[in-house]
Amino acid sequence: INQTARVGNTLLLDTLLSSGIHIVKIFVPEHGLRGQADAGSHIDNSIDSVTGLPIISLYGKNQKPTVEQLNDVDIVIYDLQDVGVRFYTYISTLQYTMEACADNHKTIIVLDRPDPNGFYVDGPVLDTSLRSFVGMQPIPVVYGMTCGEYAKMLVGENWIPNAKQLQLIVITCEQYDHTKKYMLRYPPSPNLKTMTAVYLYPSLCFFEGTSVSVGRGTGIPFQQWGAPQYTNRSKYYFTPHSTKGASKPLYEGENCYGIVVAKTASEALDSIQNSLCLKWLLQAYEWKPDKEQFFNAFFEKLSGKKELKRQIQSGMAEKEIRKTWEHDLDQFKQIRKKYLLYKDFE
Repeated sequence: INQTARVGNTLLLDTLLSSGIHIVKIFVPEHGLRGQADAGSHIDNSIDSVTGLPIISLYGKNQKPTVEQLNDVDIVIYDLQDVGVRFYTYISTLQYTMEACADNHKTIIVLDRPDPNGFYVDGPVLDTSLRSFVGMQPIPVVYGMTCGEYAKMLVGENWIPNAKQLQLIVITCEQYDHTKKYMLRYPPSPNLKTMTAVYLYPSLCFFEGTSVSVGRGTGIPFQQWGAPQYTNRSKYYFTPHSTKGASKPLYEGENCYGIVVAKTASEALDSIQNSLCLKWLLQAYEWKPDKEQFFNAFFEKLSGKKELKRQIQSGMAEKEIRKTWEHDLDQFKQIRKKYLLYKDFE
C-alpha cells in the first residue's frame, strides 16, 4: 500500500485493522508509505509510528519480498493507485510481489483501481533486451489496463515464473470502464500532483532520458519542459528549487527556458488527443544547440526501443516514427483483449 490505498478517506490499513484483520507488516513501493520520497531515492525499512507495524521497502536493493519476509504472511493485499504507464514502477513492484507469492504459495489479492490513462493504448512496445525496473514486459508505454487486468495478463501469458501455481484474486471496480475519464482523488506520487500532469506524463517522461527538465522542483512538474540552453528560443522560464519529493532537481536554481504544455486537465486532453505525443521531445531536440549532449543513458530504458533515439537523431517526423510502432501495438492489443475486466474503448 501507499497513501492512495483508501476506503473513503480512511487508509486501507486502518480499515482492515478496525475490521479485526491481523496485519503483520506493510510493504511499500517507490516513494514510500506516504508517497513523499523522491523518484529513485532509497527507502529504508522502518516502523509505522501510528500502528507500530514494520514497514518493508520494495524499492532499492530489496525489490521482491523474500522468503523470510513472507514466512508469517498468509495473504498479500496489493492496493496502489497506478497511472497506467509502463515506466511508472508500481507495476514492476506488482510483478515481483506476484512472483514471490507464487514461489512461496501465498495468495495475493489485488484491489483494483481505475486507470486514469486507461482510455487509449499507444507508444513503442518494450524490446525485452532493454528490461529494467522501468519496463519489465513487452507492453507499450500506455497499455490501457488496470493493475488487476495487468496482473491477469502476467499470469495468463506466463510472463512470471510459476504463474500457474499463483493464487491470484482480483477485486474489480464498480461503475468503471475504459471509456471513462477517472479523476484521481490523491496524487499517486509527489511529482504527479494534478490530473494535468497524469495525462501528460506518458509523453513528457521521455525528457527524463535527456538534458531537459520536466519541472521537478517547481509547482507544476510534468506540465512544462525547459533547459538553460534554450534562452534564445523562449521567453518563458521556470526555476527549479529543492522541494519535498524533488530534492536536488535538475538545473536547481537555474532559469530553464521552455514551454508550459498545459495548465488544466482539459487542455492536456486536447493536446494529447488520446495518443502519446512526441512533438515536444522533437521540438526540444531541434532547439538543442549541442545535440550530442541531448540524450542520456536512461533514454533507451524509458523508450523501450533502441530505434527511437536514432529515429529522432535522423530527423524522422512524428508520423513516420509512429508508423514503426503499429505492428507491435496491434499484436499487444490482441493480447490485451483477453484480460480486460471492463468495457473497452474500442
